[in-house]
Amino acid sequence: MKQYNVGIIGATGMVGQRFATLLENHPWFNVKVLAASPRSAGQTYEQAAGSRWKMTVPMPAAMKDMVLLDATSDIEKIASMVDFCFCAVDMKKDEIKALEEAYAKAECPIVSNNSAHRFTPDVPMVVPEINPDHIEIIKSQRKRLGTKRGFIAVKSNCSIQSYVPALHPLRKFGLKNVLACTYQAISGAGKNFETWPEMIDNLIPFIGGEEEKSEQEPLKVWGEIKGDEIVKASSPSITTQCLRVPVSDGHTAAVFVSFDKKPSKEEILQLWKDFKGVPQELELPSAPKQFIHYFEEDNRPQAKLDRNLEGGMAVSTGRLREDTQYDYKFVCLSHNTLRGAAGGGVLLAELLAAKGYFD
Repeated sequence: MKQYNVGIIGATGMVGQRFATLLENHPWFNVKVLAASPRSAGQTYEQAAGSRWKMTVPMPAAMKDMVLLDATSDIEKIASMVDFCFCAVDMKKDEIKALEEAYAKAECPIVSNNSAHRFTPDVPMVVPEINPDHIEIIKSQRKRLGTKRGFIAVKSNCSIQSYVPALHPLRKFGLKNVLACTYQAISGAGKNFETWPEMIDNLIPFIGGEEEKSEQEPLKVWGEIKGDEIVKASSPSITTQCLRVPVSDGHTAAVFVSFDKKPSKEEILQLWKDFKGVPQELELPSAPKQFIHYFEEDNRPQAKLDRNLEGGMAVSTGRLREDTQYDYKFVCLSHNTLRGAAGGGVLLAELLAAKGYFD
């Protein structure tokens, strides 16, 4: 496979740090640029992020002495040095939208972890195993932006990365109503227990904007390209509750689902076992071999035990059983900063690379 030079915009934040660790020994992608806010620009990565390094593995040695560029004022310079960039900045939504479009118009493709462009009609929001065909909208986006290479592709919110993969192979039975209660780790807020001690022995029953994302984003993922835009699916009806819980990593969801045509438990388990997507078919470097794992034990999946399954890129399910109000209920788990954030971004970039979108 061809080698690509890449940049990380927002390299000092938690997701940016995760991108750095995932890309340290990547077989296709070579990190050539790290960029951050004007406050950090001009410092080495170690100077800017060393004291607030939140990963459990060390900062990549090859990146420690890289001098950070200014993510906002060095766009042309960065674009000239890389084939594409990952973006995980902490800015206001309108500022992120403008920044990512500026990179795209500078002919630097952007693979974004940010939410700003998730509902831009011609920006693909991709879970690679579920809707890889949505990257075909990039042709329309380039036409709107007036670019030859530049575009923006985004990954979906971390909260939907457990239950949407589990529901996806069941769509053949007609998903009608879905209730999902998510129990979300503190790393989803960019925190750990050192920086957020208030979360020890605590639960917060609200995460700003999360329920709207959790209810609406699956419908775009399950949507279809019509003309120059992605049109959201009209079903299922989804309602969610999103809670912050005292867990370092790993988002858990309790899911209840009704179908137009109720499948058997055996049919559901077989579909989960057999489900493969384009990343598995192409054997992309970050793709889990078994996307959905089912645990027979009543007390699994557990965040501490199962979040790192297949490098944190697999989805774990368990406790599938019939329900008194819905047809079935089950529990699922995904690693929110791997499958749900940087890992999902890297997998999306691998898909885009394999399909020639960076050439």
